Amino acid sequence: MSSVSLAFDGLRRRFGRVRALEPASGRVAAGETLVVTGANGSGKSTLLRCLAGLLAPDAGTIEHLEAGSTLSPSERRARIGFVAPDLAFYDELSAGENLEFFAKLRGLPVARAGELLDRVGLPADRAAGALSSGMRQRLRWAWALLARPRALLLDEPFQNLDAEGEGTVRSLLGEHLESGGLAILASPIGLEVSGAVSHLELGR
Repeated sequence: MSSVSLAFDGLRRRFGRVRALEPASGRVAAGETLVVTGANGSGKSTLLRCLAGLLAPDAGTIEHLEAGSTLSPSERRARIGFVAPDLAFYDELSAGENLEFFAKLRGLPVARAGELLDRVGLPADRAAGALSSGMRQRLRWAWALLARPRALLLDEPFQNLDAEGEGTVRSLLGEHLESGGLAILASPIGLEVSGAVSHLELGR
């Protein structure tokens, strides 16, 4: 597996007059998890979106290295796995059809969709619009892992999951880290995560 690291320094972001993210800095490398905490509105989701290449920061730097190469924002968008509460799916399509559609868009093997649905415990033929909030969260995890990313950005990743579901995705996260991946996990409160963990609190 290729080495991976993600570092950011002095990231800031405004929306009009609102300071959504005050200067934030951190670093995480292969096999490590950075847990980002802070009150509502402290900038946790904004930070992850900047790191994912979905938002451009107003100031600061981001360096995402894989196999010795620095990824551009567009490359980060394609290479990072992202779990977020507002990630939506096509309600009229089944869970399997949603994942297969995204796999085809990204040139990935369609069989990967079925493999991940089995891992997260979702029936492939269930319409996305008929999934409970916890089942939709499992589908978000499957979507994030489609491309076997080396970096995972996880915004409240255990939200709405029952004990079985949380156990399943924690196992997936553990496998990801053991294989040399990294993760940044955002939550209003601290969460227990196995392995090498560092912490960043926003809004202090």
